Amino acid sequence: MSAENFLTVTVVMGWAGYLAWHDCRTRRLPNIWTLGGAVVALIFRLGYGGLPLLVDGFAAACVAGAFLLVPFLMRGAGGGDLKMLFAAGAIVGWHALFELLWMTSLAGVVMAFVMLVAGELDPIRLKHVLRCLFDWRYDRRASVECLPARDAARLRVPFSVPIAVGLLAVLL
Repeated sequence: MSAENFLTVTVVMGWAGYLAWHDCRTRRLPNIWTLGGAVVALIFRLGYGGLPLLVDGFAAACVAGAFLLVPFLMRGAGGGDLKMLFAAGAIVGWHALFELLWMTSLAGVVMAFVMLVAGELDPIRLKHVLRCLFDWRYDRRASVECLPARDAARLRVPFSVPIAVGLLAVLL
């Protein structure tokens, strides 16, 4: 690994590590860090490779953000997660985008499973969704009344951690 690549990996992982730590602690991702990371990545791409590299990074960022758009609209992912994945797409560019999405998804599944086993994640909403999909006798309306609020901390996976892991895997 060259000195330039080492510096890039160090800076990017410092940024992603801070966001993951902040998300685990507060379940929030500050816009100044997520959108700021995207802006810095795109400006770096413009300065380093000109307009073609900027377009490459912006296209990858848009596709990465679109990857979380449906879960965001269904309130399964937060806006900060979407913006952080947008920035990660801008960092890696088009050539490594699908590897980033694959590694992030895999890390997210592993993290959710570990959180379920450790008792850090409440499976009540998952059970409800699965029963709605597969049990025709299940009383959906009555069970919705018993569900905890959607923004309860034990129902949410801090998805910035899998994004940081996927970003690290792609950069290394």
